[in-house]
Amino acid sequence: MPRQVLIGFGVDVDAVAGWLGSYGGEDSPGDISRGMYAGEVGVPRLLKLFKKYNMKTTWFIPGHSLETFPEQMAAVRDAEHEIGLHGYSHENPVSMTPEQQLDILNHTFDLLTRFNNGVPPKGSVAPWWETSKEGTNLLLDKGIEYDHSNMAHDCQAYYLRDEDTWTKIDYSMQASTWMKPLQRGKETGLVEIPANWYLDDLPPMMFIKSNANSHGWVNTRDVEDLWKDTFSYCYRYVHHLPCSARRCNVDVSCREEEDFIFPITIHPDVSGRPHVLLMLERFIEWVNTHADVQWVPMIEMARRFREKVKPVEGARMPAGFKE
Repeated sequence: MPRQVLIGFGVDVDAVAGWLGSYGGEDSPGDISRGMYAGEVGVPRLLKLFKKYNMKTTWFIPGHSLETFPEQMAAVRDAEHEIGLHGYSHENPVSMTPEQQLDILNHTFDLLTRFNNGVPPKGSVAPWWETSKEGTNLLLDKGIEYDHSNMAHDCQAYYLRDEDTWTKIDYSMQASTWMKPLQRGKETGLVEIPANWYLDDLPPMMFIKSNANSHGWVNTRDVEDLWKDTFSYCYRYVHHLPCSARRCNVDVSCREEEDFIFPITIHPDVSGRPHVLLMLERFIEWVNTHADVQWVPMIEMARRFREKVKPVEGARMPAGFKE
């Protein structure tokens, strides 16, 4: 069997929502105008790029972006790209109550389903990749098949646990009170397509005034080299799934597996800029020089993982899920 290398773009349409919920621009007309650029200029440019290379991608659309840019989002849908959840106003899940999280999930799920001609979203990205302790179970209740917010791997999908717990350090207490290992939660049937800050266009190439770690002027060729080096390592050295994913006690070296996934996160706020678009063209064309590479939406990565690795017996599955 040929190896299977699945690579794809997840497009987070943060736009105005990003400035409202995460970037500290809610009182800045200038920053809000940057969000308008993302929706009205960046989105069409990315659609043109994907059409040029005949690829289907995944667009994680906040409810605010859907309702603010209906024409541009309709173009995404009509080009048959996958559509997934990304909050309403890019709200931070860990700053909200469980009730607020549920209200936003229900509202945006219904918005995207109606918009997508009755097809419900199957994937979700937590805004700012901040996942709450309730998040996994909320997604399972809603029938979501995969998440793209956690980072316990970089090039292999895995099944999320419901809630890991750990003990924080409290220097006012005896040391014995915090010297305890992390406790793993129960594995579920929710697939994780891992997120990766190093495969994200925004941190190095978008200036955010309120963020002390903001860059915005990093040379695209530095980012391009980082992505190429990461891909090259995986292509050259990743030869098996982790043994824990195989559900066996056999040494992984005896069951060779050359497949891996390579999910990249981009934003029309950033990748809709001319200099970044040219970098994406170079990167896509370089990737395409490799054998056995397929550009796919993230739902395809999740479903092919399910074909290979089954959840543990008794794992809680997404509501209504059918093999």
